[in-house]
Amino acid sequence: MAGTYNICLDIGGTKVLGAVFDEKEKVVYRLKKKTKSGGESSENVEEVIISVVDEIISESGIKKNKIHAISAGAPGVINQDTGIVLFSPNLPWRDYDIRTPIEKKFEVPFYIGNDVNVGVLGEFNYGAAKGYKNVVGFFVGTGMGGGLILNGKLFTGNLFKGAEYGHMILDPEGPLCNCGQRGCLEAFSSKQGMSAYIRQQVSRGRASMMADALDGSAFKSKALKKALDAQDAVSMEAVDRACHYLAVATGNMINTISPDIVVYGGGVIEAVGDVFLSKIEAEVDRYCMPSIRSTVKLANAALGDDSVIYGALSMIKK
Repeated sequence: MAGTYNICLDIGGTKVLGAVFDEKEKVVYRLKKKTKSGGESSENVEEVIISVVDEIISESGIKKNKIHAISAGAPGVINQDTGIVLFSPNLPWRDYDIRTPIEKKFEVPFYIGNDVNVGVLGEFNYGAAKGYKNVVGFFVGTGMGGGLILNGKLFTGNLFKGAEYGHMILDPEGPLCNCGQRGCLEAFSSKQGMSAYIRQQVSRGRASMMADALDGSAFKSKALKKALDAQDAVSMEAVDRACHYLAVATGNMINTISPDIVVYGGGVIEAVGDVFLSKIEAEVDRYCMPSIRSTVKLANAALGDDSVIYGALSMIKK
């Protein structure tokens, strides 16, 4: 719509990234704000989101009556049709209607979906997967997120619970995952999985410059990049292990879906560059049928931190 703006958000457990898009789909203002969601109520997180949108409107100089819609990606199982967050692992939301208070406050439509689904949608419409019809996305962060585009449409499964292939079990006797199962892809290849491996090796007396970076449950992605640049042996082993299981999971998805492209995104991939992609490419052929593999491209996400906000833009009904 001419002369109108869309506000798009990437809602995380520790931050909200916001951006204003003009009618030509160009970012004209952006804002990143830290949140402290631990132990807070649903309403408090809702207030943070409202305050971020208020701040965006105020600081960007756009008029409230020029806003066409607000859209967001957030972690968890989210019903995109109703705007109800069924469950979110890092935010205090259970069966929580986030759409109604946002629409009541700003008097415009509000759209919300799972952050990785939304991120893959962003790459499909604006990034590395643009022009392809069938897309598999692996987003490597604190956890391991998955997103699927099938025949040009986002696939979310029954009740929007699909594409959780970060919990594909690759070794039933493997490490315990936060989901309660053992040997999930997430338990090997996420920041939490790699952190657990590094912590285990350090506890055995091995030296690693990552020892001091294991603050809480997982390291920061920049610390991993620094350790890899210094050829820290334990960190390199953790990444090799993560990439091995990503290659196995990628092979399984290639055989199952026969996608046009597999896209790797998330904070870890963004921080370490092509390290993961090159290791996965070197190994993936062992785990999928050559006739299927020959038509599949592997690529890093192109939008970086902005995958989710561009995906949020994609959800808005023009």
